[in-house]
Amino acid sequence: MAKKKDRRVVAPSSDHRKERVEPSHQLAHSSSNRKLVITFVLFFVVSAAISVLVYRLNYAPITDRTDSYVFRRGLVKPDVTYQEILTENAVVSENTTGRHYTYPVLAYITPWNSKGYELAKRFNSKFTHISPVWYDLKSQGTSLIMEGRHNADIGWISDLRIAGDTWVLPRIVLEAFPAELLTKKKQRNKAIDLIVSECKEMGYDGIVLESWSRWAAYRVLHDPKMRNLALQFIKDLGDALHAVTSERNNKHRLQLVYVIGPPHSEKLQVHDFGPKDLQSLSDAVDGFSLMTYDFSGPHNPGPNAPLKWIDSTLQLLLDTNKNSALASKILLGMNFYGNDYILSGGPGGGAITGRDYLSLLEKHKPAFRWEKNSAEHLFFYTDNDHNNHAVFYPSLLSISMRLEEARKWGCGISIWEIGQGLDYFYDLL
Repeated sequence: MAKKKDRRVVAPSSDHRKERVEPSHQLAHSSSNRKLVITFVLFFVVSAAISVLVYRLNYAPITDRTDSYVFRRGLVKPDVTYQEILTENAVVSENTTGRHYTYPVLAYITPWNSKGYELAKRFNSKFTHISPVWYDLKSQGTSLIMEGRHNADIGWISDLRIAGDTWVLPRIVLEAFPAELLTKKKQRNKAIDLIVSECKEMGYDGIVLESWSRWAAYRVLHDPKMRNLALQFIKDLGDALHAVTSERNNKHRLQLVYVIGPPHSEKLQVHDFGPKDLQSLSDAVDGFSLMTYDFSGPHNPGPNAPLKWIDSTLQLLLDTNKNSALASKILLGMNFYGNDYILSGGPGGGAITGRDYLSLLEKHKPAFRWEKNSAEHLFFYTDNDHNNHAVFYPSLLSISMRLEEARKWGCGISIWEIGQGLDYFYDLL
């Protein structure tokens, strides 16, 4: 099941209500080619030279996205039907190693969606980084404790590495009391030592760290002194990880990917992660997992991640740094889950996985609607208690358009999370 608290919900601002959903009753080979090739090759070489400082990309064959199996079958389109989705969602290309997206792809996996473990092995070459959601670093009296090793599956990691070259970076949520952690040098050093030691002992390639939203909740980021201590902790952690060579390849260092939320409004709030923070951490952090999803919620039903909102978020963070070394460190968040909202009888509903989605299609046989403003598909249905529902769930077209948005900026992507998606989504990667 999709767990809402672990999807790291970002509270939407009042501006988001402009995207609200209302029930509807109207559903229903020349020189020019050679120049292009040369231009593409030069672009790719330059991009790769920059990215190699940060990422170890897979070396699977890279092909044009429109050559992907789902494009060739004519499935990437606005006028989809429930019959087509039910028939085609499990049909994928026999070639699972070819890549259509050239930038880094980080895939999250959660223990409560075991399908993700199987998909990570099956589509291994599609991902550059895998992040199993395993760890929490917590306060224990006056000390710290790392919890979650019982979740670690060494056999599965071994299978992953046999199948391909994906980096394994478990996610660690930093739940320790920030006032203690950030102000006491002994605590900061202890936290860094616990993280680095776990990577060494378990043979990880680094970690994904989530702490900013927790610090914001504790109002740590409102205090300039505490904010500087928070940024310094991340820098120190990054330096400590970069000082350790990978167990698999002594030419590579352990990596740090840091989770950041999108700004809550067009104007940065004091607790938001902004462009100055991005610049400040750019040397210490190898990638920023940007949570560009959860735009809407039960109290303001609407799209999961409107495309215009994604673009404005990147504009706010990167400004003129499109296709730069800094942009290449952004891992644009993409949701592979959806939401089923109740539109009548009070706010309600919540996250749904691919399995839930297919069950709704089988039961209600809905007509789909393509929302141009958000670039998302949705449908409506009425349940047995006569409540009206709106369902937003990713489609091949909505995913393809977000991949193009990331490509336009020169960003990688991060997927939350692969156990919740449909099999044919991976043909796009």
